[in-house]
Amino acid sequence: MKSVFIAFDQAFTERVIDILTRFNCRGFSMVEQLQGRGSKKGIPHYGTHAWPSMCSGIISIVNDDVVDLLLEELHKLDMTREKLGLRAFVWNIEKAI
Repeated sequence: MKSVFIAFDQAFTERVIDILTRFNCRGFSMVEQLQGRGSKKGIPHYGTHAWPSMCSGIISIVNDDVVDLLLEELHKLDMTREKLGLRAFVWNIEKAI
């Protein structure tokens, strides 16, 4: 099992959830309002007058065989609007109850 954390512009919310659904990643936790700044081309998401957009984050525990396909699909979504920003990170899950 792997943990996938996805940080993304709020404009991507429905599409990210659709991708998770297509890959049968049923369980996830979401934080709707995250502030941050991308490390590459993305614009800041601070919720201020100068930078009004916000980002969200989803964490989901997925089967190992889904990870690469899921990341590939998320990358395709990111490429549709690079300046909005979408990043995904994967960690090993040692134990779960």
